[in-house]
Amino acid sequence: MEKKYHGITECPITATIDVIGGKWKPIIIWLLMERTYRFGELHKTIPAMALKVLSRQLKELEADGIVKREVFAEVPPKVEYSLTPKGESLSSVMTLLSEWSREHILAPATSNKSFQS
Repeated sequence: MEKKYHGITECPITATIDVIGGKWKPIIIWLLMERTYRFGELHKTIPAMALKVLSRQLKELEADGIVKREVFAEVPPKVEYSLTPKGESLSSVMTLLSEWSREHILAPATSNKSFQS
């Protein structure tokens, strides 16, 4: 028998959203699904995000075991970010969210624009 959740603190969805939710974390995870990025590359790819916010989001994702930060002993310093195996396990979830968005949010918005012309 499946457990019924009575409080927000018991809900597995809440636990997941605490780790990957927010405005920027899903975007960072989505980008890292395709390849490893350096800090500057991530910032150039998401220019609307402040450097301080990017740094904080990466630190939180690293603390939660989603992102791996690799520092290379070079001058100037080189730091790369990639998904950990735990982060990679989000791939199917992120793909489903992307497909749902394309079907239910982006497609209707696109079709509504054609009616307004």
